[in-house]
Amino acid sequence: MSAVEVICSADVEIRDALPEDVHAIASLYAWHVLNGRASFEEVPPSVDEMRQRMKKVTDLGLPWLVALYRGVVAGYCYATPYRPRPAYRFTVEESIYVDSSMAGHGIGSSLLSAVIARCEGGPWRQMLAIIGDGNNNKGSLNVHKKHGFEVAGQLRSVGYKMGDWRDTLIMQRALGDGDWTLPE
Repeated sequence: MSAVEVICSADVEIRDALPEDVHAIASLYAWHVLNGRASFEEVPPSVDEMRQRMKKVTDLGLPWLVALYRGVVAGYCYATPYRPRPAYRFTVEESIYVDSSMAGHGIGSSLLSAVIARCEGGPWRQMLAIIGDGNNNKGSLNVHKKHGFEVAGQLRSVGYKMGDWRDTLIMQRALGDGDWTLPE
């Protein structure tokens, strides 16, 4: 999918995030930081911090997408380099956040499908998902399985938030040829 293409259904549109989306993105993420189990941040980032994060991702040529439900930002998804060392250059990590009132309506799945397609159009060969509170985050676990991710590992009690220890699940899927062929 090129940068100008969008995925549309009757009520949902997936497109590249625009600068004017940053307020809605920051607000949506703040809910997850303060109430959700997936994010390990404890203080919501400011709108300016979120703007900087978006710019850093898009400056690398990686996607930052939003889902609009009837014209309102209902979720977002992006891919980042997995790690900075050169050997990891063909691996990306994705993140998805959906408005809590819209969970279970296919928005996360639509976003994940779009970010996978976008990344398969680039040089990347592996995609990871680091799922916060993985075993208690059934929605995220299920949507990733639906899109071909498999559990690659579990890190136990690596986060402490809201009075309890949190695990993370590491999930992985191949992009394009994966490791069947060498990169160009």
